[in-house]
Amino acid sequence: MNLAGVSIFRRWTPTNKKGIYDSRILSTRNLVESLPLNNGFVLSSASAVGCYGNRGDDLLTEDEPFGTDFLAGVSRDWEAEAFTAEEKGIRVVAMRFGIVLGKNGGAMKKMVPLFRFFVGGPLGNGLQWFPWIHIDDLISAIIFVLENESINGAVNFCSPNPVRNRELAKNLGRVLKRPAYMPAPAFFIRLFLKELGSSFLSSQRTVPDKLLAHGFNFQYPDIKEAVRNILEN
Repeated sequence: MNLAGVSIFRRWTPTNKKGIYDSRILSTRNLVESLPLNNGFVLSSASAVGCYGNRGDDLLTEDEPFGTDFLAGVSRDWEAEAFTAEEKGIRVVAMRFGIVLGKNGGAMKKMVPLFRFFVGGPLGNGLQWFPWIHIDDLISAIIFVLENESINGAVNFCSPNPVRNRELAKNLGRVLKRPAYMPAPAFFIRLFLKELGSSFLSSQRTVPDKLLAHGFNFQYPDIKEAVRNILEN
């Protein structure tokens, strides 16, 4: 299980971009080099739905090509390093994670305080698609993939029901009993966060075709129930 990589949530200076890239590519390369030949290993290596780039309303299955921006390039090279393990007879799964929603960190830790202080709302116009997955479904899906020998290659780890960013904001506001109409203007996001800000405004309407085709059942397929479970328990 390869999840190594420094956080992308920092200003993308040349030094930080090199750290984001090297921490993923070099750690994966070293891991693959250390694995023995034909020993029944399965390598589940993290990637991200950011691999598709900014794709608007396109419906994105695992067969779609890589995008051309920085995160897409990182994901492309990250996955390529993992798939070299196939030369050793190892089954490889590239886990393309959506935004993980959970109680103790991640995206929720950054979003919820804004709503509690009455400044929560969509990013930009809120029309960009938000590919998400509940942490419980993520863990179940990882176990499902490890145990199912017929699954290999790229796999989207996201809810079958992606939502637009403004729909996420509306559900957060509803559960927290706070307004959700305070948008963060796209101009300011790009101005202060530069390239990272543009990634926040990217749209990936991803669907988990492979998981569904192999019979995986999501416990939290809908954003309303997922947000309520996370914030009310």
